[in-house]
Amino acid sequence: MRTGFVVVPDTAEAELASKSHPFVSPKVISHPSGRPWVVGNWHSGDVVSAQAGPVRVVVIGYCTVTNARLSDLAKRVRELVDVDRLTESLHGSFHLIVSVNGRTRVQGSLAGFRRVYHARLGDVPLVADRADALACMTAADIDEEALAVRVVCGAALPPPVSEQSMWVGVRAVPPDHYVAQEHHSARETRWWHPPAPDVPLENGALLVREALLAGTADRHPTHGRLSSDLSGGMDSTSLCFLAARSTSDLLTFRWAEAEAGNDDSSFAAHAAQSLPHAEHLVVPQSDLPDIFADHDSEADIEQPYLFSRTLARTRYSAQLLARHGARWHLAGHGADELFYKFPGYLHHLLRRHPVTAVRHLRAHRALSRWPLAATAGELLRSSSITRWWHDQADGITNAALPTRFPPLEWGFVPLRAPEWVSEEAVSATRAVLSRTAQTAQPLAPDRGQHQFLHALRSSGPAYAQLARVYAEAGVQLHVPYLDDRTVEAALSVRLHEPITPWQYKPLLAASMRGIVPYKILGRQTKGEFSEDVRVGLRRHLPAMLRMFDDSALADRGLINVDVLQRTLLAPQPDSSRHLALERLVGCETWLRGVTTMKSRRSADVRVPAW
Repeated sequence: MRTGFVVVPDTAEAELASKSHPFVSPKVISHPSGRPWVVGNWHSGDVVSAQAGPVRVVVIGYCTVTNARLSDLAKRVRELVDVDRLTESLHGSFHLIVSVNGRTRVQGSLAGFRRVYHARLGDVPLVADRADALACMTAADIDEEALAVRVVCGAALPPPVSEQSMWVGVRAVPPDHYVAQEHHSARETRWWHPPAPDVPLENGALLVREALLAGTADRHPTHGRLSSDLSGGMDSTSLCFLAARSTSDLLTFRWAEAEAGNDDSSFAAHAAQSLPHAEHLVVPQSDLPDIFADHDSEADIEQPYLFSRTLARTRYSAQLLARHGARWHLAGHGADELFYKFPGYLHHLLRRHPVTAVRHLRAHRALSRWPLAATAGELLRSSSITRWWHDQADGITNAALPTRFPPLEWGFVPLRAPEWVSEEAVSATRAVLSRTAQTAQPLAPDRGQHQFLHALRSSGPAYAQLARVYAEAGVQLHVPYLDDRTVEAALSVRLHEPITPWQYKPLLAASMRGIVPYKILGRQTKGEFSEDVRVGLRRHLPAMLRMFDDSALADRGLINVDVLQRTLLAPQPDSSRHLALERLVGCETWLRGVTTMKSRRSADVRVPAW
């Protein structure tokens, strides 16, 4: 395993257990006793550590804190609960590992970009940043129900089900919790709650601005050249201008457009003119691998990869950036999840400020063409999240929804099973959804905030897998919009102000005023990329369908290959089936990779661990 870490307690049994780690030539941070504490592989610039008496702090990831500052913060810690205040002083995206008097606290990031898992090896509690590392150490089997749910629900699956591990006995820690590890136990504790959304937009924009400036600050020149996506859209272009404030050696990067009507190029060119000291790299379409090229390539063993259609392009891009000297790369992923106009806020607004809510509702309906009856029904119904999960279990095989269905519920769209999944897969999925209904809680009291956290926590782990693809090429991917302080700042703003239907991402635009050119901040269009998908599907759909002739998912009774092929070869009214295919390909390649690796290890062939 190239990257990741495992945290073990300070016992003789744990020292023995740590030797079963899956890392090649690992680095070790030791307990005061000399026994291993943190074992794994990480980039040399990824770790900042400090010690103050019995308190030891390790930060792994992208964090702007210095060793001296971390030492000062560590002096204020007396108990594990004191780490809450320490966390609030750190900017970036990282794992935090703190030991206080023999007890260790491990936590990741709020959006799930940095995950935490725990499992037991005998009596030893193990904590890690990767589920597959613990699965390897404990010889865990695949969780058949978890796999069935991914096959049936795809990317529409909300938390907490989307956050579950794919391995039996390996538990995922919710992003707003930490896990406290002692000699023989590991206990989860919630430490974070979303802020009250009561800050006016202009004040909130200053908070977002400060968080993004801190999260993109270059820590030290020795960390290597910095690159950043420059698509011409507000999200990535903002990061380029932020990066230019902290480095004199900036490389901007973008794919050229396949659509003649895509105006990204004109906005990107305008931005480039305002960044004269940066080097600008534009990759023509003729150099890029097709969408869905290398569809049978394995991406990551931790969980099915969500972005299988662009995997070949991502690998090509990461390798190209590395050849141009980039060691850190900024990407705008997460901005849609953080700043998009999710309409769940209308529930609360309608009951508190009905006149304002009706104005917003009319505009949303006009722009999105929501049916009046369905919209009114969703807004007037105050169903609990428990009821919503029960409805998903009951309606998983119902007919497809209308295209213009208003996304006002606890989930963005009701869950529906594709035609090609088996009855066994549907039955397993229904059981999981029904159990979830018994314990599910909103991610935030306000349904609007819940929708934002739903989007962030659904996408964060997928972007973490994307980062590993970059890491294979020697490039560290950073997504500043998913940093904890940025998420907190954005969620603190009055919901109806940054989600206005009359302006595109007004909170981000206000936060970047004076940094990013006005033409970019005032952009009202969005690039069109369907031509890439059409070309890729035309060239690679037959090969993808042939791959399913020998399907590992079919062997487990999860899909019907004949139905899959008939459905995808028939005329398609929209892109929904192709998106479902992308998720299915991710499940298929994941299962093949895991099955191959387990068979090799059971044959006692010495191969690199998962």
